[in-house]
Amino acid sequence: QFFYAFADMTEYPFIDLPPYPQYSDDERCRLSDEFYQRMRRRRTVRDFSPQPVPRSVIEKCLLAAGTAPSGANQQPWHFCVVQDAATKKQIRIEAEKEEKEFYEHRAPQAWLDALRPLGTDEHKPFLEIAPSLIVVFAETHKPLENGSVMKHYYATESVGIATGILITALHLCGVATLTHTPSPMRFLNRILDRPDYERPFLLLVAGYPAPGCQVPDITKKSLDQIANFV
Repeated sequence: QFFYAFADMTEYPFIDLPPYPQYSDDERCRLSDEFYQRMRRRRTVRDFSPQPVPRSVIEKCLLAAGTAPSGANQQPWHFCVVQDAATKKQIRIEAEKEEKEFYEHRAPQAWLDALRPLGTDEHKPFLEIAPSLIVVFAETHKPLENGSVMKHYYATESVGIATGILITALHLCGVATLTHTPSPMRFLNRILDRPDYERPFLLLVAGYPAPGCQVPDITKKSLDQIANFV
């Protein structure tokens, strides 16, 4: 009864779960600490070197992002990798227009005060200098060949998880990133010729830090500030 309530094996075949690594508790503790120590060195940078990142590295990190869980396994994401200089320049021009409006008119003073320690402003030269811009699109729905529309469930949450995996994968390969969200971002659909049903979610700048790159002197919250055990 339980079996038939949850799966029609004829229409939706199941396979055995691939073997998980068998570690001792000590090994798991070591691995989790090693991962944390590597991730705690991740920093958002705004000064990039123009040195290209091998395409194979970007491709494998995108495949890693594509392993993310998603609502009903609909995988509602599309990653557009921009490396063409003219296209990057066009994106910078459009992004800086929106950022200028944000800093001068849209942003409340409290938001500007929160950003001040980070030293950000409307000027975004990294959009041209960095070797790769990865524009992440979310699909809230998708048209089908028969004219109907497939609704995607939990698209925003799913794409957020995939983007987190992408940032992590790039960092573990020694590639720095910057999350950039000019608002609105619909100009990206036009520049990159993406369909209307794809919504720009995030513009991820990826590359190597420039020599002498500096970052704000900030810290992360402690464990007891971000979590509790019940």
